[in-house]
Amino acid sequence: MVPVHAACVLMSLAPLLVLGVPPIWTQPEQVHLSYPGEPGSMVVTWTTLNKTESMVEFGLIGGRLFDMSAKGDATLFVDSGEEKRKMFIHRVTLTDLKPAAMYVYHCGSDEGWSDVFFFTALNDSSSFSPRFALYGDLGNENPQSLARLQKDTQLGMYDVILHIGDFAYDMHEDNARIGDEFMRQIQSIAAYVPYMTCPGNHESTYNFSNYRNRFSMPGQTESLWYSWNLGSAHIISLSTEVYFYLEYGQELLFKQYEWLKKDLEEANKPENRAVRPWIITMGHRPMYCSDDDQDDCTNFDSLVRLGLNFTKPPAPGLEDLFYRQGVDVALWAHEHTYERLWPVYGDKVCNGSKAQPYVNPKAPVHIITGSAGCREKTDRFNPNPKEWSAFRSTDYGYTRMQVINATHLYLEQVSDDQYGKVIDSIWVVKENHGFSAWF
Repeated sequence: MVPVHAACVLMSLAPLLVLGVPPIWTQPEQVHLSYPGEPGSMVVTWTTLNKTESMVEFGLIGGRLFDMSAKGDATLFVDSGEEKRKMFIHRVTLTDLKPAAMYVYHCGSDEGWSDVFFFTALNDSSSFSPRFALYGDLGNENPQSLARLQKDTQLGMYDVILHIGDFAYDMHEDNARIGDEFMRQIQSIAAYVPYMTCPGNHESTYNFSNYRNRFSMPGQTESLWYSWNLGSAHIISLSTEVYFYLEYGQELLFKQYEWLKKDLEEANKPENRAVRPWIITMGHRPMYCSDDDQDDCTNFDSLVRLGLNFTKPPAPGLEDLFYRQGVDVALWAHEHTYERLWPVYGDKVCNGSKAQPYVNPKAPVHIITGSAGCREKTDRFNPNPKEWSAFRSTDYGYTRMQVINATHLYLEQVSDDQYGKVIDSIWVVKENHGFSAWF
């Protein structure tokens, strides 16, 4: 017989005992797509908190539902926060997809399936004119542009999303729960359109572990740097953070630079540049900017632009390499503003002509698009910008880009503050590409 007072104590503890049992979490969430760089393929990535099989069932829209399937693997990710939370990141690669065909899919296992999503397989033709949304610095709190981006995606306006660093603010916080919630927020975009990324400074905690584990970019560099082709463009994603977080390994800086040099040299072989004449880069911290915040890009001796002279050997910056290899367009974020530059090299304006600065420009065109929305709000501009600053805005928003063909590329800036109004646009026109095009 249990004494009455003991029974009362046990009853009072019952809610605590129940709360102490963690839920079983086999339901897929945080579903997102990425393009692995191989024509006719797509990677599906998702998360569960308990281990399950990794399977995607898919089929052509209008055909028999889920008549194809593919299996993959799950990787255990242990966050380095105090709780050491565990989650399983699932990756499945779909292959033999028909170019430009629309597929329906769900992911998971017999222990739980996701919602049903769809995507259009990327067209691998060099005559394809891909449409991009691009931005950086989108957070879980104050993601002002997110709803408009979600609606744009649902309207079928984009083939690819480029997120140019700084996610969630920050993915590691609250023992990576902020990262979980952010990945749920972008699922309404990223489960339908390939979501291509590069790391920013807000991913640096625990050696970029949340970024390296959550995303699935091409190559074998844990999504830190890679390249891929789409339409008439060769697109390079890189980490500017190797210039700032030397405590994680100075060798990463030199390793990326050597990879980048070889990748650009390969892209510039006549037979390759003839097929993919546009070379477009994306990296988080800009070489140039006119913000009033003392960031690296406000300095003449920007580390990203000119390199580090205190390392042994000195670490080269990116500007000379980009110029020598004929990079056409450089996309950046980090500054919580939008800024379009005149073609610039060596801190000097290199317009194609006074009347048509972006027709046959004599240097790369730089675009800074870091105003998608986060808890840090937008930045202020220096009231006296240098002459290379062509247009700037502190409105929340994002950029659209379309690579039309081998000679024409279109860019426009959308203001979310002004209800989706296009507040800036340019055509970059190049009859020739490569180093010789500068002269």
